[in-house]
Amino acid sequence: MSKKPTNSMRATRREAREQALEFAYEAHTRGLSVAEMVATLAFPPEEFAIQLLTALEEVRTEVDEIITATATGWPLSRMPVIDLLVLRLGVAEMMQLNTPRGVILSEAVDLASRFSTDESGRFVNGVLAAIDRKLA
Repeated sequence: MSKKPTNSMRATRREAREQALEFAYEAHTRGLSVAEMVATLAFPPEEFAIQLLTALEEVRTEVDEIITATATGWPLSRMPVIDLLVLRLGVAEMMQLNTPRGVILSEAVDLASRFSTDESGRFVNGVLAAIDRKLA
């Protein structure tokens, strides 16, 4: 008999965001859609990670247009991949989920700071804060 996960066994939303970033990165490097990449996994991602990835898939074109219009002087192709993926996930979460904007900004900056360049936290913060003002 399988045991139902308890709250202590489940990932936090912070961990789920990190997992979503990892899967988005893997999909990007393998040239797969997120859905195709997730289908290859032995175990499904956390539920919130799936929500984030699904949100991104649903509005990806619009998200990229918003990022491009906001990050003047920084074409998507020039951005570090992790920065771009953090921005995409953050904007998709703003557009599709009912997460408080401050939480999205804080978590995105944390991910960029931990997994990308020394300047990434400030860059992601600036771009997402500007997008937040546009979407408000």
